[in-house]
Amino acid sequence: MELEKKHFELLPEAQKNWQNRPEWFFNRAHTDTYELWYEGRYKRAEVWQKKVMEQLVSKDKRVKSLLEFGCGTTRFTRWWKEIGIKATGGDISPLMLSQAVHLFDGDLVMADSHHMPFKDHTFDSLAFITTFEYYKDPVKVIRESARVAKYGIAMGMMNRNSPKVLRRRVQQVFGKNPFYVTATFYTPAMLIKIIEEALEGRDYTIEWSCTGLPKWFPVQQWSVPYGDFFGLYVKLNDVD
Repeated sequence: MELEKKHFELLPEAQKNWQNRPEWFFNRAHTDTYELWYEGRYKRAEVWQKKVMEQLVSKDKRVKSLLEFGCGTTRFTRWWKEIGIKATGGDISPLMLSQAVHLFDGDLVMADSHHMPFKDHTFDSLAFITTFEYYKDPVKVIRESARVAKYGIAMGMMNRNSPKVLRRRVQQVFGKNPFYVTATFYTPAMLIKIIEEALEGRDYTIEWSCTGLPKWFPVQQWSVPYGDFFGLYVKLNDVD
């Protein structure tokens, strides 16, 4: 008797949507090239992004452990230990995590950032690096972050105040650059308003800094809300 052959996808079509919409990180054509993108023309930007995030997070001397949600292939998650922080990675994409397990020697979890499978204050801090832009309910995510992280929340994201945002939207009109179709771009001021709503009643302080400026510009980082990327740190003060 000849057995019928069946073909199975790595990720079924029904699971390629998240938050009721298709996302690029459920598409293997995009996730398989993610690391190469960082090693190419994005390398210089990554260096400055890490400088900004290190300056912000390292000021909070209480932070020794960190959960990075939306860790992807763990590009940043691998880096945290270089500044003395033990990191754990979390992501919703099995395609991203299937690469992460080969690149990262720490703990990983597949979960939705709106419902983090951790007890209160499991980590000292929580980080989102170029992933917070994809959340439909950012207030809920921040509240969940403040529950799981004891001392602070670090965010690094694409800045709405950048000419590259317009370029990306034009590219999308012509069917190119699928990475930001569902992204919501924030300015530091816009993000701070969301934080204020999410953390009403909490005692906290916020610091932010921008980078992602042209090579020819006299500075590469400043406290002006213009540039392709900004980092922001919420320091929670009402904890022992």
